Amino acid sequence: MRVASLVTAGLGLTCLLAGSVPASATPVTPVPSTHQRLVWGPCSPEQRELNEAGAQCTEVTVPLDYSDPDGRTIRIAVSRVRATAKPGQRRGILLSNPGGPGGPGLANTLYLRTALKDVAGRYDLIGFDPRFLGESTPVACGPATPPPAPGPVTTRREDFEQSVRSARDTARRCQEHGDNARLLPHATSRNVARDMDAIRAALGERRLSYYGVSYGADLGAVYTQMFPRRADRVVIDSSTDPTATQYELFQRAGRPLEEALDAWAGWAARHDGTYRLGTTPAQVRSSVQRLLDGAERRPVTVSGVRLDAPLLRLVLRQLIQHEEYDPALAGTVRDLADAAAGRPVEPGPELAAMLELLASPELADSMLGGALFMCGDRGWPAGGWPKNPETYWKNMERSRTAQPVFGPLVNGMMAPCAFWRSTSGEPATVIGNDVPVLMLQARRDNNVPYEGALALHHRLTGSRLVTADIRSHGVYGRGLDGLTPVPCADEAVNDYLRDGTLPGTDLTCPRTGEDR
Repeated sequence: MRVASLVTAGLGLTCLLAGSVPASATPVTPVPSTHQRLVWGPCSPEQRELNEAGAQCTEVTVPLDYSDPDGRTIRIAVSRVRATAKPGQRRGILLSNPGGPGGPGLANTLYLRTALKDVAGRYDLIGFDPRFLGESTPVACGPATPPPAPGPVTTRREDFEQSVRSARDTARRCQEHGDNARLLPHATSRNVARDMDAIRAALGERRLSYYGVSYGADLGAVYTQMFPRRADRVVIDSSTDPTATQYELFQRAGRPLEEALDAWAGWAARHDGTYRLGTTPAQVRSSVQRLLDGAERRPVTVSGVRLDAPLLRLVLRQLIQHEEYDPALAGTVRDLADAAAGRPVEPGPELAAMLELLASPELADSMLGGALFMCGDRGWPAGGWPKNPETYWKNMERSRTAQPVFGPLVNGMMAPCAFWRSTSGEPATVIGNDVPVLMLQARRDNNVPYEGALALHHRLTGSRLVTADIRSHGVYGRGLDGLTPVPCADEAVNDYLRDGTLPGTDLTCPRTGEDR
């Protein structure tokens, strides 16, 4: 349910664009999918786990452009794990989205089924790859030009200029490739919500239930706004502020990221005997800052791979998300500090995995899914990127005083959106409805800050908010990721999906496990 790649840490922050035109001002074209004859069969060989679980797959045909329902169509890949409950106990269908944006979701049903426990049998669990992703009608960009490896010396400005060159190249090769100029304007969250409703209609269901995390949470809110009478039991986990632009949300992550680093520094100081990063939080902080300051002059070489400061900040951000990653982050910083000092290093498993990812020839294309929706979608949850590269540079430099570790990252040009030309003509989705929704949020989420969830909760007047006082991105089903579960949140989700009863009031789950 939670995508844990380095790319997602950089590009997968759920985002949105506030607008002044209500969603109701844009008519929703009826979905011409109700009478489709779906042919179910085995999933593709690549979906081994789905096939082993007895799932079936099919394709739902939807319009490329919902304002032109008789025009060009595309295919949405759909999976189904059938309900096992007796006919009178079957509730309906439960769709899910694992976030990203840009994450395929065909096999997400298997993860969700495990978390749902006995509730899973009451629903047909429906996975789908959003338009242009995974096994749905794809969008591909032209071949990526391999970025030059960092040289032995660099500067802050040169690192920034390289990010601008990379962003410009990505936008160019996506815009100019094949038929993309026609396809890309239709990569929008509103269209994904319409595709979800097309799936519902094609399955012959009157309503759909839904679970979404991160970008998937915001997508669930978009669905409630566009199709309020077709939403059944909706659960959204780790959502964002519907009044901010996407770039603003990247920037807002800076403060909770620095606070998370403070908390980690306290933990690392208590374990100085193991990691030797400092006996006080301030000393640990200084160890991290020295590492970054040095890398802004001379990139750190580990296992033959040079890591400049922007890459080091991405590594730090990935590992700061969850409290349970504190030992991995400390070990990684120790390895990097040793490498920077010229000592031989055998990288730990987390750093080794990231080095392997950075060396992968598929790295550039792995960011495509996020760029499609972050850059092309004018409405929530995307949009709002400055066009002038100097805006990013000035914000990066200005942020260093209060946010020396993560400010240059969250204010920088992490996506090609400044140069993206194919955007939707639709207005933003303005959220404001009373659909019953169960919301989950970690109070110390440093991907999507807690205040954003409160803002969305205020606009979803029929919602209840379950807060977990933990540092985490994603609350439901954490135990399946090897993280400390939040039993009261898991129970709230399963109870709601089982019997349809929301908690009577908002609630905060007690911390579980030992104090870290």
